[in-house]
Amino acid sequence: MTKPFPNGFRWGVSTSSYQIEGGASDDGRGDSIWDTYCATPGRVANGDNGSVACDHYHRWAEDLDLIRGLGAKHYRFSVMWPRVIPNGTGKVNETGMAFYDRLIDGMCERGLDPWLCLYHWDLPQAL
Repeated sequence: MTKPFPNGFRWGVSTSSYQIEGGASDDGRGDSIWDTYCATPGRVANGDNGSVACDHYHRWAEDLDLIRGLGAKHYRFSVMWPRVIPNGTGKVNETGMAFYDRLIDGMCERGLDPWLCLYHWDLPQAL
């Protein structure tokens, strides 16, 4: 038995900042709780981490082109708070904010509807 998706169902794609962005040492990004977790021996197979990940921080335009090429119209992404507020409190990292500004502008230019997830398990380690 199959059940169709309802009319108006919105198909899209989704990512999580730590798992896709990389750029761990770029432009004032602070340490994430996941950086600390992954650096703890025995926690993650092969000692893998998100310091480069898919390099979305540098390849975001290509990634958006790929998403659009799939025919997706909606893109759900999350904010990496250590990129925006590296120390957990205090001054906002304007370079980090500019990344998300470019990303959202790029989505709109490609006809992608941005869906922002404010929290996907990534916080500044300083907290």
